[in-house]
Amino acid sequence: MDKSPDAFRTISEVADDLDLPQHVLRFWETRFPQVKPLKRGGGRRYYRPDDIELLKGIRHLLYDQGYTIKGVQKLLKTNGNKFVMAVASGDVATMEALVAASSSKSEEPKVSLDDDQVLGRPKIKASGRFFGFGGGDDDAPEISVGKTSVGKEDRALLQEALFDLLECKRLLDQVR
Repeated sequence: MDKSPDAFRTISEVADDLDLPQHVLRFWETRFPQVKPLKRGGGRRYYRPDDIELLKGIRHLLYDQGYTIKGVQKLLKTNGNKFVMAVASGDVATMEALVAASSSKSEEPKVSLDDDQVLGRPKIKASGRFFGFGGGDDDAPEISVGKTSVGKEDRALLQEALFDLLECKRLLDQVR
């Protein structure tokens, strides 16, 4: 028996629907405070329909459009949850209306889907900068190794590499 469209979903149902591992959904909860599933006894998560639509938008922006987590966070902060939900459904009219309505309320310019720099897309390929080959950028910051701390940019690059590896693992697991 299928659930009603308004019914709450478990993390396993949402993970299957979005074709993501459950740990990615849990991780996104730490990075996107807008994702707040209802938690019941024993820590079991129940996602509302709006939570699922927001997760679909986040997934589309991260995996299909190539945005970074920081870029999606900026989109959510400046344009709101409904904008990202509209991105997931491809509702261009709603996206434009939300941007127009929010830009008329404040003087701060809103983020658009065309604005590469504001969205947090990488300006250069991570491989050339992070691994030190290709591109030969001499003024790229060195990676801290040993007892010194890792810088913010290096940490972000490592995080992106980790996500890429996890996605590769997921794709390999599907093929097997």
